[in-house]
Amino acid sequence: MGRRIVPRIPLREVAMKLKSKSLAVNRSHAPALALMTLLCASRVAAQSSTGSPASTQNDRESMQVPAGAILPVMLNHGFSTKNARAGQVITGRIMQDVPLPNADKIPAGAKILGTILSVTPPGNGRASTISFRFDRLESHHRQAAIVTNLRAIASFMEVESAQTPESSPGFGTPSTWATTRQVGGDEVYGVGGPVTDELNQTVGVAVFDGVLVHVRARPGTPCRGALDPEDRLQPLWVFSSDACGVYGINGVTIQHAGRSDPLGEIILTAEAGDVKVRSGSGLLLRVVR
Repeated sequence: MGRRIVPRIPLREVAMKLKSKSLAVNRSHAPALALMTLLCASRVAAQSSTGSPASTQNDRESMQVPAGAILPVMLNHGFSTKNARAGQVITGRIMQDVPLPNADKIPAGAKILGTILSVTPPGNGRASTISFRFDRLESHHRQAAIVTNLRAIASFMEVESAQTPESSPGFGTPSTWATTRQVGGDEVYGVGGPVTDELNQTVGVAVFDGVLVHVRARPGTPCRGALDPEDRLQPLWVFSSDACGVYGINGVTIQHAGRSDPLGEIILTAEAGDVKVRSGSGLLLRVVR
């Protein structure tokens, strides 16, 4: 058998064929490439029109919180005249669902934000003071600008005590049925049971995350009772229906509650030493407007 001879193709011809195939492939893919380019351009335009994630947070749906609504709050972080500074952000958590008109609500867990306004440390016989305000609510995609005053404030130990049963439940008895005593003296007879004041009068009902009661004015204190004609039930969490003032924070008093000018500014003072409010402390804020 003779040896097979393979014809030799000039390199220039090979190069020309490869180039023509490449052009053909590019032409066949041109519609797809054009579509991808159009989609990318549309995406960029959409991002430009809607803004960055940070800007979309400013487009949250507004909540309407009526004047007179009470907000039960636990502080996320403490503050004091020893280390706080003006402009510092302070935050808390709504501890119980807050009913709103039209069957709406502020859910438990919503965030409330505020700011330290001024700090005066103790010295040379001078009392220490710290002023602050809470003026914004945030919950998922919703927010509300508010003005609040301080009705009551309690130490974290008072808060813990109000959630501890007065006696151990019997064997097989759910702990939620146990009787507890609110900050301020009201008795709570388990979830679903009545809430009674110091005169044994029923003022509301206990629910899973707190109490719903008719707010009352305590004689001799500046705190007011119901502000709405229907005297609707309010969520007071661990506080009594007439809770007013400072509980369990020694030496601290409410110098200005924020109900009058300067509206919304809360001032705490201590005649001796620093004003110290620890994390886990409870506050009852009332919406002024």
